[in-house]
Amino acid sequence: MDMNVRAFRVVQEAINEQSSVPNAKKAAARKGGLVGGPSRARSISAERRRQIAQQASKARWAKTATVRD
Repeated sequence: MDMNVRAFRVVQEAINEQSSVPNAKKAAARKGGLVGGPSRARSISAERRRQIAQQASKARWAKTATVRD
């Protein structure tokens, strides 16, 4: 971590002042997700949803488990 970033965080913590920019970005992303998810669900067919689910399942099961000694 850069020393300037660390110093900035120390000062913020000392004066107990948090920036609201990350919270604003999170709120905007959540709002977009809440609107986009249902919209996408309406726009794709049941067959396409099935294909997406199968692709995700294959990707999950294709991962190799690490072997512990």
